[in-house]
Amino acid sequence: MTQTIPTSKFLDGNTIDQLGYGVWQVKDDEAEVAVGKALKAGYRHIDTAKIYGNEAGVGRAVAASGIAREDLFITTKVWNADQGYEKTIAAAQASLERLGLDYVDLYLIHWLQPKRGTYVDTWKALIQLQKDGKAKSIGVCNFTVEALEELYTETGVRPVINQVETHPYFPQAELRAYEAEHGILHESWSPLGQGGDLLKDPVLEGIAKKHGASVAQVVIAWHLALGNVVIPKSVTDARIVENFESLKVALDAEDIEAIATLDRGPEGRIAADPATADFE
Repeated sequence: MTQTIPTSKFLDGNTIDQLGYGVWQVKDDEAEVAVGKALKAGYRHIDTAKIYGNEAGVGRAVAASGIAREDLFITTKVWNADQGYEKTIAAAQASLERLGLDYVDLYLIHWLQPKRGTYVDTWKALIQLQKDGKAKSIGVCNFTVEALEELYTETGVRPVINQVETHPYFPQAELRAYEAEHGILHESWSPLGQGGDLLKDPVLEGIAKKHGASVAQVVIAWHLALGNVVIPKSVTDARIVENFESLKVALDAEDIEAIATLDRGPEGRIAADPATADFE
């Protein structure tokens, strides 16, 4: 029996599968194979980006899957070097051509890049792309509360989602509270903390034992329980299936409270801080 994937509703009325499959750090040819396996496992939400260099591979997997386009949810992102109104329009078209698609379900600004001051113009381009039917929904990655507020002040349009580093050591409680107040969904990248210490944490190991699950499954189930959209990545057959099987793990209030104690605040962050990050 196919596992039912929970969905979340966007501000614009569209919906997104809460559990998706990410392809960060996956080479193009590997992405074609891995996405094919993920689709066979039951995933229908695939998250890629121009900078990942694997949009073409994702597109080939989608084309070969035989799954109706309307049953798939494909996300891609405009990279930092392509920010700005005209460049973003061109970058989106190039992404569509690599993917072999007429539209994406979600198009995102990949990083805030606050020092460059191009994110508002980039956001205006995304609004136009949505009007033109090139992107069903539009959102951002790695945006702060202040920047989210600025986009709305300048354009009257809020992003439907904000994709940021989120895991039990860095749960982004303050940001999630703001997003919830304004109807913005929260999407977690590096949801497993890029492996390492998190997957060996004794608190999580205890919860995993209680549920007869892996630690990774517990962490994914935690994201889902909080209402986060989550996109774990793996190229290993067994892990792709194992992550999908997280849908069967139902954490209780005691589990959620225990995981909340793992919050390390700013020290828990692994990657760059969106408030200061500036790179191409």
